[in-house]
Amino acid sequence: MHRLPFRSLDGLLLLDKPAGLSSNAALQRVRKHFRAEKAGHTGSLDPLATGLLPICFGEATKVAGLMLGARKSYETEARLGVVTDTDDADGQVLRERPVPLLDAHAVERVLKRYIGRIAQRPPIYSALKQGGEPLYAKARRGEIVEVAEREVDVHALELLSINGASLRLRITCGSGTYVRSLVRDIGEDLGCGAHVVALRRLWAEPFRTPTMITLDEIEAIDRNSEPGLAALDSLLMPVESALTDWPRLNLSDAEVLKLGHGQSLAGLDAANGLMAAFAPSGRAVGLVEGRDGVVHPQRLFRWAAAS
Repeated sequence: MHRLPFRSLDGLLLLDKPAGLSSNAALQRVRKHFRAEKAGHTGSLDPLATGLLPICFGEATKVAGLMLGARKSYETEARLGVVTDTDDADGQVLRERPVPLLDAHAVERVLKRYIGRIAQRPPIYSALKQGGEPLYAKARRGEIVEVAEREVDVHALELLSINGASLRLRITCGSGTYVRSLVRDIGEDLGCGAHVVALRRLWAEPFRTPTMITLDEIEAIDRNSEPGLAALDSLLMPVESALTDWPRLNLSDAEVLKLGHGQSLAGLDAANGLMAAFAPSGRAVGLVEGRDGVVHPQRLFRWAAAS
């Protein structure tokens, strides 16, 4: 079958990542279907996990870092009484303990300890790097891996159900929080240990009520649509959709042109800090930073210079 060449493409896709694939493997399959020259994602999900994985194409990759640090929400199922080396069901069992009789009040008392700014030790099987190498690579070679605690934000932690040795939780957390570590530590506080058996990302800011598309749906559209990529392209969201939570700075065409040529803008009533700059047409031209009344270009989209 003749395949279309890879192309320049800008926009975002809200993928519902399937279980069993790494985030990078899912990204590469999506990129191949869209024939996109450049693509990236905005925060890895474990192979076991499903749910929202925003895919950024082309110029949208310039704002992917903003979403990496965004607040996210998950639902997870934890198996009590069993500890694994990866803190999830993909790992090897390290130990098993009896599960005490637990009611909702007892569990919720423990959960309260994990709401707010907490210290958390990431899993040794994680993509965090130490000496330039992912921790999981060291762990798989059997090396002793020491991981320092770090502070993370857990904004909400809700008990959804208890069913024997299974807990279902809903978590809203900040950047860098590992649900696997949270479940592991909660299990220890309950006196029996625990690991994650299912994990789903529900949303990530600014996409709080996302309409996601599955990999199977993308493959079906690619297989069954007329020659060309219009049907797939209709699934994309504009780059502007990633910037809705950021302070907005509206510029004139002349100001956009100066900015696009790398010049700072003085005399604007702009606050300090990072902002999304927009042309009169409503099109985003990039990220700028206000400092003491002067606006400086930071990461501009390629069309800024042509505005």
